[in-house]
Parts: sequence; structure tokens; C-alpha cells
Amino acid sequence: MQELISRAKELLENGTVARVLGWKAGDLSYNPEPAYFTSVEELKDFVYNGFCGANLSKYMIEASKLEGKTLVCLKPCDTYSFNQLLKEHRVDREKAYIVGVGCKGKLDIEKAKQLGIKGIESVAGAEMTDAADTLTFQTLYGEKTCDYAEVMLERCHVCKGKDHVIYDEVIGESKDTKDAERFAEVERIEAMSPEEKFAFFQKELSKCIRCNACRNACPACSCRKCVFDSTKFDSDQKANVDSFEEKMFHIIRAFHVAGRCTDCGECSRVCPQGIPLHLFNRKFIKDIDELYGEFQAGADAEARGPLTNFTFDDAEPSIVTERG
Repeated sequence: MQELISRAKELLENGTVARVLGWKAGDLSYNPEPAYFTSVEELKDFVYNGFCGANLSKYMIEASKLEGKTLVCLKPCDTYSFNQLLKEHRVDREKAYIVGVGCKGKLDIEKAKQLGIKGIESVAGAEMTDAADTLTFQTLYGEKTCDYAEVMLERCHVCKGKDHVIYDEVIGESKDTKDAERFAEVERIEAMSPEEKFAFFQKELSKCIRCNACRNACPACSCRKCVFDSTKFDSDQKANVDSFEEKMFHIIRAFHVAGRCTDCGECSRVCPQGIPLHLFNRKFIKDIDELYGEFQAGADAEARGPLTNFTFDDAEPSIVTERG
């Protein structure tokens, strides 16, 4: 991390960038939060470790409107989101100095708690210079350890790769963390009966409190005026009045980002209720791959997405009934 901080100081001091977009310590050691740093002095609060899971590409929408360049720290998976925003003209490449930061898999503190590790005071082994093999927790009940991979975010187990697809420079090494099949959970749900599918999603979506965290964190949700904030009909209310609304919010949002979602997993990461919202998007990605050929949103900033490009080989609407 020190190399990253030193480079950020250098770029601030020589005027290359006007600010740094990274992370600072949160209220708990395992809860860092996105932050701007506009001076060398402020960088004393800069942190980067295994708990810095936030995808900072969306913050560049507003940063692109500011004077001067912003140094933004992007993990390999984040760069796909930045490319997609670039393609959609939502960010200004000239306003961004992209530092690709190394990633060895990001961590989910809730998984540690599910392992029975409670009363956590501090965590060792999550620094980027660590081997990312073992985590040591200092808790109110003594020292606890577990394998690093046991606490990784779901998205890191199906990682798209350790290479940054867009950057100005790269600092730190990345690790290949993929150890699971990307569409395994989607296929498990596809194999369910209609009644089982309905029960599964009814159970999950009934937890929704309409906090809008998924929408606010999602890089693909970048409309200037969101339909769910409209005062012309009832979608702007926070609490769900019936089960229909709680389902439609997420289904409509999934349709809105179809073909543009990079599968960054931010929707599930920020959900306070632990709803696996990424499964909606991943289902669309799987269908798009099967119907139009493999496509990874954000892999580059030029290629047209399957849903915005027409070819004579495209699937016809009748495919819906043929697939059942």
C-alpha cells in the first residue's frame, strides 16, 4: 500500500491530478469506505486492503464533472465497469488517471461471522502485501483464524481475471482467485420447477427494504433521473406495500442493465439484507451468451453489445416458447 500512497502523493504534488479517489478507514477496521483526498496531508487516512471491495468506477461519473484529473484506484474487475461507462459516454477518459491496483480477492466480513467468528476487533492478513492465505482475527473471545478464501466475496470465486482492461499504470500484483463455475448457481435455479423458483425468489426478495443501495452502487445504473425516483407514480416510495412491488423493483432493474452489467457483484455486496441480487443479472448474462455468443460487457470500450447490435443470426422472439 505504501507504494500506492507514495505515487498518489507524487501525482498530487506535481499537479498531474487534482484529487485521489480511493478508500479511508471506516468506523470499523474491516469497513473501509470510498473517499476523495485532495491534499498530501489527507492521504495519511488512505487505506487499501482486502476489505476495500467498493467499485469506484461509478464515482467517476461525478468526478468527470470536476476541474482537473482524478486519480482513481481500480481493481481488475472495476476496470470493466469503467470501460462500460466510457462506452456509454458517462465518464470522461481525459478526466481520469487510472491506477490499476493489485487484488488478491476481496473479503466479506459476514462470511467470517457465519464461520462463528464474532466480536471482531481487528483482522491481520488482509493487507495487499500479505500472501492472502490466512486471516487472523482478534476478537473479544480470543484469537481466531480461517483460510482467506473462506471469507472472499462470491464474485471473487468466479473472478473474470487478474488483468486490468484499462489503466494508466498498475501498482501491486493480482492473484487468480477463480475456483468455482460462474453460472453454477444459475443452473441450479434453472433446474428447479416453476413453483420452486417462485418460492426461492419470493423468500429472498421479501427481505428487501427498498433502501436503493443496489441501485446506488451499481455502475450500470447511471441514469440522470431514475424511474424509481419518479413522483408521477408510486415507485418512489421506500417501503413495499405489497409483494408485487418488491419483486418488480429488482426485475425491472435487472432488465434495465441487461447486456451492460459487467457482473461486478456490487448489488449483492452492498445489500444489507444479504439478497443474492447478482443472480438476476447473471441469468441475463448466461442467456445472452447462449443466444448471441459469448460477450463480456466492459471488456473494451468500443464493441457494441448484443442487445444494441443487429445481425441476421440473432435469435427470433419465438426462442422464448422453444426454450420453454
